[in-house]
Amino acid sequence: MKMLRGKVLAKFGNDISTDDMASSKYVTSATPEALGKICMRDVDPDFPKKMAEGGFIVAGTNFGCGSSREWAPVALKAAGTKAVIAEEIARIFYRNALNLGLPVIEIPGITKNANVGDELEIDLESGSVKNLTTGVALKGIPTPEFLTKIMEAGGLVEFLKIDLAKSRGK
Repeated sequence: MKMLRGKVLAKFGNDISTDDMASSKYVTSATPEALGKICMRDVDPDFPKKMAEGGFIVAGTNFGCGSSREWAPVALKAAGTKAVIAEEIARIFYRNALNLGLPVIEIPGITKNANVGDELEIDLESGSVKNLTTGVALKGIPTPEFLTKIMEAGGLVEFLKIDLAKSRGK
């Protein structure tokens, strides 16, 4: 998972909050499937349809601001989001996303250099993104190796299960 390739299927500006991603006014069930269906409803009602094939979100600064609800990254992942690439990601959202196995990366300049339909290649280890459509390469913040391992395992719970099994010799 250190390298990801896909298309930008949604692009947002600054200050997209966790409530924008999974508003409690629409939540009737906390299952991933239900959260995926209401994901970004007030910001982009067609978001779940757009993300169905699995692609990237590009966003501005303060992505994931607001509450620490885990519903937000669960909803994004369940809607089909393969990764979030933003100018800046709110700290609590960043860690919740990684703990749930949703790749997120901060890349300054991404909103000016990637548009819906562009194909991108993300190198989490080096913290870089290459826009394969335009040829532009950008450098951001590398994902620490231990966080990459958590994502590769499918999230923190799965990572801990694997780690515990190893320590028990299974």
